[in-house]
Amino acid sequence: MTIFNQNHQTIFKRSILILFFVISFIGFSQNKKDPKFKVIAFYTAKNDQAHISFVHEANKYFPKLAAENHFQYDSTSNWDNLNAKFLAKYQVVLFLDTRPEKKEQRDAFQKYMENGGGFIGFHFSAFALNNSSYNQDWNWYHNTFLGSGEYGSNTWKPTSAVLRVENQHPVTKNLPKTFSSAPNEWYRWSNDLTKNPDIEILLAIDESSFPLGTGPKAHEIWHSGYYPVVWTNKKYKMLYVNMGHNDIDYEGGTNKTLSYTFENKTQSQLILNALLWLGNSKKK
Repeated sequence: MTIFNQNHQTIFKRSILILFFVISFIGFSQNKKDPKFKVIAFYTAKNDQAHISFVHEANKYFPKLAAENHFQYDSTSNWDNLNAKFLAKYQVVLFLDTRPEKKEQRDAFQKYMENGGGFIGFHFSAFALNNSSYNQDWNWYHNTFLGSGEYGSNTWKPTSAVLRVENQHPVTKNLPKTFSSAPNEWYRWSNDLTKNPDIEILLAIDESSFPLGTGPKAHEIWHSGYYPVVWTNKKYKMLYVNMGHNDIDYEGGTNKTLSYTFENKTQSQLILNALLWLGNSKKK
């Protein structure tokens, strides 16, 4: 009887142990399969080494950020995935460098946003200039949604700027009033965003940054003015971020990356804030 009881107790303990591991594994699997939200990034990464460098950096940085913050990050260079069926799987869309060009892709994106989807556009994703490879031929996106209109000009070389928080928002939570950015090529736009009631400017270039840029052309150096660099359209769950142009050794001819956007901790906190704000928001 004693041997039987000992065997019975041993089997019982092993069963409990196995059950514990099974429950733990199931819980772990569910955590892996059930992220808080899902992010899909679209990119082209074919033109301008600075933009290509940023895309590669983003596709290394965001998976780590996703693992640390319990969301899922996927990316694709197939813009035909910009359709209702594919987008239905994601709460947040990123444009890392360019924008969609086909009408059906554009229509799907507009409908996604109008139905409460989330969006962050980086740097070149807002670029539009007639008589270029990216004509201003999408009025809803450039004028209504982003509000910026056409590209006006830019600073050169990529230079760090002092950025100033203009309005309190979940995206600017825990950011200092001013901070230094990663080096970037800064854009000016044709539309005055301060006159658009739908646009809330979150970050602008602080006056202490001037002169901004080093040239060599005089118009590539800004000496004064008001330049929004991060804003949201209050009618949508969206954010535009002017950052996304790494410094590249063009002059030396090596095309080596000289700076990385996500190495700036304060700026990266803003991006994380934006992802959590968009990803955890309820649809309209």
